[in-house]
Amino acid sequence: MLKWKIFRYKSVAITWFIVMCILFFLPGSDLPQANWLDAIYFDKWVHIGLFAMLTFLWRSAFDLDLNHYNWIILFTAILYGLSVEFIQRYWIPNRSFDLFDLLADTVGSIIGLAVWSVVYKK
Repeated sequence: MLKWKIFRYKSVAITWFIVMCILFFLPGSDLPQANWLDAIYFDKWVHIGLFAMLTFLWRSAFDLDLNHYNWIILFTAILYGLSVEFIQRYWIPNRSFDLFDLLADTVGSIIGLAVWSVVYKK
């Protein structure tokens, strides 16, 4: 069991979500343009980390006693990632839809729930 109670605060989970929205909805011209970051797929690692933390925090803070709650969190995170990609494509200047970002979001969400399951073993 995790001893740090900060992960259970709803305000932390909501703040993380807001920070993610701000980062995802920045215009493409505001993002760093370093070629070496493309070589190591830095963008995909960022997506994995952001979504892993998102699902971990939301699962920790909103620990509802529902059947299949992990599946609900996972589906919601994937739906959020898909929504972000469409918003970036149609409404954010110099951004586009990237299927590999959505895949990274899904992998990150699964990792976040797996870490939650290990940390909060009952």
